[in-house]
Amino acid sequence: MSEMSSSVSGQRLRILIAGAAIQLCAGIIYMWSVFKQPVADHLAWDAGASALTASVMLVAFVTGILICGRVMDIIGPKKTCIAGSVMMSAGILASSLVTASDPCLIYLTYGAIGGFGVGTVYTCTVSTIQKWFCDRRGFATGVMVGAFGFSLVLFAPLASYLLAEVGVPSTFRFFGLAFLVVCTACSFAIVKPPADYLPAPGKASACPRRQYTPREMLRTRRFYLIALSLFFVLPAYFILNPLFVSLGIERGLSESLAVMGVMITGICSASGRLAITWMSDHIGRMVSLLLIIGLTSLGVLLTILAEGLLFVACLAMIAFAFGGAAGIYATVTSDHFGTENMGSNYGFVMLGFGASALVFPFVSNIVAADGDYTMAFVICALTCVASLICILLLRSETERTAAEGD
Repeated sequence: MSEMSSSVSGQRLRILIAGAAIQLCAGIIYMWSVFKQPVADHLAWDAGASALTASVMLVAFVTGILICGRVMDIIGPKKTCIAGSVMMSAGILASSLVTASDPCLIYLTYGAIGGFGVGTVYTCTVSTIQKWFCDRRGFATGVMVGAFGFSLVLFAPLASYLLAEVGVPSTFRFFGLAFLVVCTACSFAIVKPPADYLPAPGKASACPRRQYTPREMLRTRRFYLIALSLFFVLPAYFILNPLFVSLGIERGLSESLAVMGVMITGICSASGRLAITWMSDHIGRMVSLLLIIGLTSLGVLLTILAEGLLFVACLAMIAFAFGGAAGIYATVTSDHFGTENMGSNYGFVMLGFGASALVFPFVSNIVAADGDYTMAFVICALTCVASLICILLLRSETERTAAEGD
């Protein structure tokens, strides 16, 4: 029995490492801020039009999670992850061929194809690792999404160097080929556990008993409360993210310190993914969600008047909470609806993420048309209250369904 347990432990550790390597590459979705201006210069393109690539990629990312979560449930995670790795890499490689004669093709190559591939490998690795670590879902999910977040910290300096030294096409080719090799090779390790798998003797109770199909999940109130709480807790980050440098300079930071602030927030976001999700195994999901809401609320309210280093601290707080939200909702989804159909179910929950990323920057542009973002920050604080209400209702609904034996 001990030898079998050691073998299982070794296998799930290998899968965890392989999944983290794939997630590290997939985190390129957060790197468009590094590519934006060099690509605009290379293609003689408007910087504002170039910036839209990030929005296209984000929509494709959520779409990839939703669609390929279902595909993975049918054909298995290994084949789906290989296909996603190829698609992600192909999108980046194809971006090296885009010329100034038709710069909008970047929306298709890097944005749509690359983003869809990123969403595919993201849902494959996160949902599979939860099945192997159903006794430590917070820890395992934290490692996955933490690697996803640390991609910016690791690859942004390398991308900046390559863009300056070898140019845009060669940089895209380098990342496309490197990710193709690494992600495809690691995808062969992404397999689901046997049907009778237990993480360890005596740990059967750690795994969810009822496994909801997407249709069953969509009939529950808990799903809508989870998705809405995610939708309402993220606006502060999505509104502030494109303003880190420009607003930082307005608040008294030097340009170099403002740029350093971007790196700091990247580190905090990645750390939040790992730390809060890991802590949730020990302090509970509900307390962790309340912590995320509290940090976001405090950060955004202080941001209204913060200047200098306090402004950087506020951004770091919001980024840390955003990272925690990006990590813990996958675990919350599996806690409530099981791991069997995690790929599909989490895809539906992530619609709250995608909708928030699209809606609130648009709202911010309207209310801050004169350059004063005070009202936008007040709106973010109010959405945190809405998220809190959703979480409190979720706790009540969870207790009710538990009493009914669901």
